[in-house]
Amino acid sequence: MRKRYEDLETDDGRVVRYFRHSNGGGMVAKGARVADDAYVADGTWVDPGAQVEPGAHIGRHCWVEPGAVVAAHAHLATSVHVGRDAVVGRAARIGSRAAVGARARLEDGVVVAPEAHVDEGAEVHRRGYPPHVLAA
Repeated sequence: MRKRYEDLETDDGRVVRYFRHSNGGGMVAKGARVADDAYVADGTWVDPGAQVEPGAHIGRHCWVEPGAVVAAHAHLATSVHVGRDAVVGRAARIGSRAAVGARARLEDGVVVAPEAHVDEGAEVHRRGYPPHVLAA
């Protein structure tokens, strides 16, 4: 039987408790808000203050930093990193091993290719691009 929670100590000495999400088994910090029907895969970590909205899907080995938002029906593949205070828009799709920099904003429906990097503070818009094109 697996442990239901993990305690991790941050660099400044605070201890943060993470609980397993009922839909996927990923680790969700106390203070994060994750919808019950969102999928958070095993091996994924959602930090305090982060928000994962209904219908979102977060694959294995992802990291969602504090203050980040993964909007409804967004899909993160495997090993995706979403930086502090970044926003992944509704129904956006992020490919495997991609990174979204801190404070970046991805518009609804944006598609980011595998291994792409969205710069810190960037604003990625979908206008003028078909939904399958890398917009970052």
